[in-house]
Amino acid sequence: MKGRVLSVASECVPFVKTGGLADVVGALPSALAAVGWDMRVLIPAYRALRPLCAQMTPVWTEHGLFGGEGVVYAGTVEGVELLLLDAPHLYDREGTPYGGPGGEWWDNPQRFAALSWVAARLAQEGIAGWHPDILHAHDWQAGFAPAYLAYGGKGAVRSVMTVHNIAFQGWAPVHLLNELRLPGEQFYPDGLEYYGGLSSLKAGLVTADWITTVSPTYAAELMRAEFGMGLQGVIATRAARVCGILNGVDTGVWSPETEPVPFSAKQPGGKTKARAALCAAFGVDVPGPLAIVVSRLTHQKGIDLLPQVVPDFVAAGGGLVVLGTGDPEMEDAMRWLADAHPGRVAVKIGYDEELSHLLFSGADAVLVPSRFEPCGLTQMYGLRYGTLPVVAATGGLADTVIGASPATLAAGVATGVVFQPTDALAFGQALTKLVEIYAQPKLWARMRQNAMSHPVGWETSAAAYAALYDKVRG
Repeated sequence: MKGRVLSVASECVPFVKTGGLADVVGALPSALAAVGWDMRVLIPAYRALRPLCAQMTPVWTEHGLFGGEGVVYAGTVEGVELLLLDAPHLYDREGTPYGGPGGEWWDNPQRFAALSWVAARLAQEGIAGWHPDILHAHDWQAGFAPAYLAYGGKGAVRSVMTVHNIAFQGWAPVHLLNELRLPGEQFYPDGLEYYGGLSSLKAGLVTADWITTVSPTYAAELMRAEFGMGLQGVIATRAARVCGILNGVDTGVWSPETEPVPFSAKQPGGKTKARAALCAAFGVDVPGPLAIVVSRLTHQKGIDLLPQVVPDFVAAGGGLVVLGTGDPEMEDAMRWLADAHPGRVAVKIGYDEELSHLLFSGADAVLVPSRFEPCGLTQMYGLRYGTLPVVAATGGLADTVIGASPATLAAGVATGVVFQPTDALAFGQALTKLVEIYAQPKLWARMRQNAMSHPVGWETSAAAYAALYDKVRG
C-alpha cells in the first residue's frame, strides 16, 4: 500500500448525488485502490443515509459540533470504505443536501464547516488506527477542511483541494468568523477575507498544499477573469501548485456492449437498431444525423443557443431529442422547439438514467454547447457510445474531444466537432459540419470508431492522482 487518503465531500455515488461531484467522489476509491492507494470517504449522514449507521461501527464522537453532537460511523458499504458523520441537528432534514422547499438552508456555512472540522480532526488524529497521509477536500462544502488542518497543526498530513465548479464558493458573512472557528488574524486579503466576507472555497485554495481541477484546460481557464469568478487572482498566485486531472467515467455502467441492443467499435451494427428504437420511443423520423441533449437546462450549459440553431439543423435533415430539467424558461424553449418541429424534435423534461442510456445508444451525436465546463461527463458518454460529441472549446470538453479539422481528418484521428467561441454563429457552423460529415458514410464510420476507441475510464486519471499524492507527500 502506497499511502492513505481521507476524502471529504458533500456527495458520493451511490449514496447521494445532485451532480458530477458525486460521481467523482464515488469512483476514486476503487480506481485508486488499483494503483495502491487506500481511500476512505467522509460525507454527512443526511436523513436518507442515517439508517446505514446501524450497519456501521461508531469510531469518533465530536461533542459541541456547531450546536450538537456528531458521531462518525465507519464501514464498507456498496464497495466504498465509508465514513458517515451523523449530526442530526445539521443533516437530518427533508430536502436536498443544500436546501429545502424554502431554498438553501440558512445554516449551510455551519453545516459544512462541521463536516470540514471533523475531517481535519480525523486527519490529525487518525481513525481507529488508520492514519491518512493526505486529506483530499472537494469543492466549497469541504473548503474549510484544509484551513482547519493548516491552522490547527497538521503534522505530517498534507492536503489537496479539488475545484469541481468554481461557480459555487461557499460565501458566509464575516460576523460568523469566530462561530466558524476561524482565526481572526487570518482575515486579510491574502488570507480568509473575500470581498468583505468569507468563502470556504477560498479558504481551501489559500491553505491546501496542492490545488487540482477536473481538467487541464479548466485549470488554465481559472486564472482568467472570465472563468475564475473572482478567485482567478488567488489561483494564479498559486499557479505552481495547481494542476488539472481529467475525470473518468464508469465504463462498467456506461458500456454499449451491455445495453439492451448491444454494439461495440468492432461490431457497430447494433447502433442502427438502437437508433431505430430511440426514434420509435420519441416518435421522430430523421433522415440526417439524430442529435441528443442530456443536460441541465441552464444558461451555463448553452441551452439558450438551441432555439437559434436547431431550425436550420432540422432544415438540413437533422433531428434532436432533449432530456433534462432546469430553468423554467429553458424548459419552455425546448417545448417550443418540439412544437415547432413535430417528428423531428422531441423533448422529455426530467431526468431518467435508463432513458439516458437509450439516448446515448441510439443517437448519432450529442450536443454540449457549454459556456464553461470544468470537465463534463456527457461528451465522454458520447465517445464511449460512438455518439459523436459537438462541443464548445472549453474546459474538459476541449481536453477530451478531437475536433474535425483538415489536419485531424487527414490524420484520421477526429472524434467529434469542436467550435469556438460559444455563440449561435459558431454552434450553427458546427452543426452544418456535422451534417456534412454524416453525408460521408466512410468518414462518419471512421470518426465513430475513433470515438469508441478513445480511453474515457478512470485508469489514466487514477494514475495521475496517485502521482500527485506521491508529489504532495514528498
